[in-house]
Amino acid sequence: MKKNVLIIAMLGTLSFLAGCNDEKIPEPTQTVEWYKSHHAELKNVLAKCKDNPDKLAATPNCVNAKLADKQLSMGDSNKAIKPKPLTF
Repeated sequence: MKKNVLIIAMLGTLSFLAGCNDEKIPEPTQTVEWYKSHHAELKNVLAKCKDNPDKLAATPNCVNAKLADKQLSMGDSNKAIKPKPLTF
């Protein structure tokens, strides 16, 4: 009888501890192109990255979101700049 109670107590404790896992399910990594076409999610990720730069700045999603934001803000401006010919 004591053995059964001990086994049940140990199983209950193990079940409880198994539910106390601190690991989070990782977010899927999105590409730069994906962020460029999903503006709301881009803004959310940029805000999260800005709020916690020590932990999140180097993550793939923060890097891709920053690149997407930079590309969207530049637009075609880098293609629009044409040098003028020199005149003497």
